[in-house]
Amino acid sequence: MSDMSEAPKLDRAPKMTNPVNLLAGISVRVSVEVGSTSMTLAELAALEPGSVVALDRKVGEPLDICANGSLVARGEIVSVDGRYGIRIIELVSAEGCD
Repeated sequence: MSDMSEAPKLDRAPKMTNPVNLLAGISVRVSVEVGSTSMTLAELAALEPGSVVALDRKVGEPLDICANGSLVARGEIVSVDGRYGIRIIELVSAEGCD
């Protein structure tokens, strides 16, 4: 073919794939934050089996669900076939997870 006039003609335009489908197979790291606290290195070094670390969340308060470091939802702990699970109770706009 020397120019485009010799190129085969298409009967119709190529079908565009939904952009969401292109991303559907990408893995992301999902984590759930139960709570956090600040402590000195001395306090951290003094921890031993049986030590209790108080967190900044109250019992029953929703947990943060993060995907690749961004807050995507809040949820509550549930039991699923003897394993921990998270029930989504709220979807949120993108914020950072600390």
